[in-house]
Amino acid sequence: MVQERILPDFKVDQSQITKEEGLLLYEDMILGRFFEDKCAEMYYRGKMFGFVHLYNGQEAVSTGVIRAMRRDEDYVGSTYRDHVHALSAGVPAREVMSELYGKETGCSKGRGGSMHMFSAQHRLLGGYAFIAEGIPVATGTAFASKYRREALGDTSADQVTACFFGDGACNNGQFFECLNMAALWKLPILFVVENNKWAIGMAHERATSQPEIYKKASVFGMAGVEVDGMDVLAVRAVAQEAIARARAGEGPTLIEALTYRFRGHSLADPDELRSKEEKEFWFARDPIKKLAAYLTEQNLVDQDELKAIERKIQDVIDDAVKFAESSPEPDPSELYRYIFAED
Repeated sequence: MVQERILPDFKVDQSQITKEEGLLLYEDMILGRFFEDKCAEMYYRGKMFGFVHLYNGQEAVSTGVIRAMRRDEDYVGSTYRDHVHALSAGVPAREVMSELYGKETGCSKGRGGSMHMFSAQHRLLGGYAFIAEGIPVATGTAFASKYRREALGDTSADQVTACFFGDGACNNGQFFECLNMAALWKLPILFVVENNKWAIGMAHERATSQPEIYKKASVFGMAGVEVDGMDVLAVRAVAQEAIARARAGEGPTLIEALTYRFRGHSLADPDELRSKEEKEFWFARDPIKKLAAYLTEQNLVDQDELKAIERKIQDVIDDAVKFAESSPEPDPSELYRYIFAED
């Protein structure tokens, strides 16, 4: 079967979103899509090296969750598919592109590349090359927020952490250990599973005894919810509720977003394992087209306004490429810098 699980039905009342909010969500998703398309172009032109994993198709998850949080206050933990998470978290496109080019002006000073985006300023906890590697880091960050608030009496420490990972990570030990600790201590964290059906070349249904990942939350007495990861408004609504619970001290939530990557696992993947039928099923559910249709059908925006956003973002992307290409390489004399924290 193309789709073993029916995408959850979610209806958004027009009163739940304003024109300004709709345009913000659309712009954020277009930024992610255009950025990744440009990455593919520059990679194949030999401007980028190493492994590059793109996010096309999954934009509703990043935008729906991260843009429901407090920018520069709440924390975001990512994976090796981290460019768009960084952009949604507020890291400038210039810095993300420069990092992909390995330049000193990159958000990780050119030391991290595609899989290791990091920004202390934007509370981006990093991208991680190993499966499930970021889950303990995000859990520790959530613990720190709770400790500062409850043990140290810092009433301003009400930050929430969003931890993103894929379906393949949910069979790893870190997943279960961290969910247990988060539930036990009622940590302010959202565990966001971006279930795109494939762990590299392994189909999700073949790799786990319980394909419905959100149900695993019940083992820990944790809230678990399944959401259509191709619908940014549905993701946003679920995230807003989970964030409010976390900030109020009511503990973590496991969110399983059913989504799909439109490209191969990485830009080196010929993508020959997925059937044409499966791809077409998901391509027809493009989250950007879905949001655009909703906004226009509800008379919140018109096509000219959407086109204006696309032109604006294209200028941002073109500027990011020029900035990256003109930026300096890291100085060889600083090869060992940033290994340890600096005062």
